[in-house]
Amino acid sequence: MTTLPLHDDAPVGLLAGGGRFPVAFARAARRRGLRVHCVGVRGMASDELGELCTSFHTAPLGRLGRVIRLFKRHSVRRAIMAGKIEKTLLFQRFRWIRNLPDWRFLQMVWRHYRAGRDKKDDTLLLTVIREFQRDGIDFESALDYCPEILVQHGFLTRRKPSPSQWRDVRFGWDLAKEMGRLDVGQTVVVHDMAVMAVEAIEGTDACIRRAGTLCGRGGFVVVKVAKPQQDMRFDVPTVGVNTIQSMREAGGRVLAVESEKTILLDEKEVVRLADKLGIAIVSLKAEELQLRAAS
Repeated sequence: MTTLPLHDDAPVGLLAGGGRFPVAFARAARRRGLRVHCVGVRGMASDELGELCTSFHTAPLGRLGRVIRLFKRHSVRRAIMAGKIEKTLLFQRFRWIRNLPDWRFLQMVWRHYRAGRDKKDDTLLLTVIREFQRDGIDFESALDYCPEILVQHGFLTRRKPSPSQWRDVRFGWDLAKEMGRLDVGQTVVVHDMAVMAVEAIEGTDACIRRAGTLCGRGGFVVVKVAKPQQDMRFDVPTVGVNTIQSMREAGGRVLAVESEKTILLDEKEVVRLADKLGIAIVSLKAEELQLRAAS
């Protein structure tokens, strides 16, 4: 992964959704002395960003023109996209009124539909990126600035998966990769070589909770991987404290993630909570699973 210059004076734009990822990026950028001008999606982005960034504004999800104008006002030519966008908002009633779309957003939507494109995650996000590029603003990967938040290889917790849980990890891994290839989701929940739930538009935590309602005895395995075609500028698989809390509520016992391709937020807190709850966390590479299967 590229390491960017530590003393680059050019400002950086941050388009922030919900969750801890934008905060982690803003802190890392601040440590490096970078000027970060943040526009947060209203109702999703953390107010904490106002204390960490050089400037902080909010905008409704549909005010694309406002975001671009704010970035240009601060001479932003490179930007970062970080945080969760609740895509279910796109399918709610009265969504156009609630999200207050501006003319720029409507033009983008019109071009998207005229081209006959779908509403998969990658398709939508690349459409947004292309719209910013029209104004000379290029998106980069947040991980170029804070690669330390990528989870490293190995066992993170004291507890390790049992032999039967390893079988579920191997079984779920290929399925999760296929779901990622299809751009459906990145998480599969497995118990006793059966799929309990597959992540779609609802997100990881809701997927885990749904698995809990379908697998009343608990003990299931959560597998989360990067897409085979993963664009590291957006939608990088992310886990954190909320993931472990969702597993506790639903009855999950093992979390398997892809090493060096998954963001682990608040690692010390995550590991401490998982150890307390007896949840195993393991960070793997596909090659290692193949070796385990062959042994």
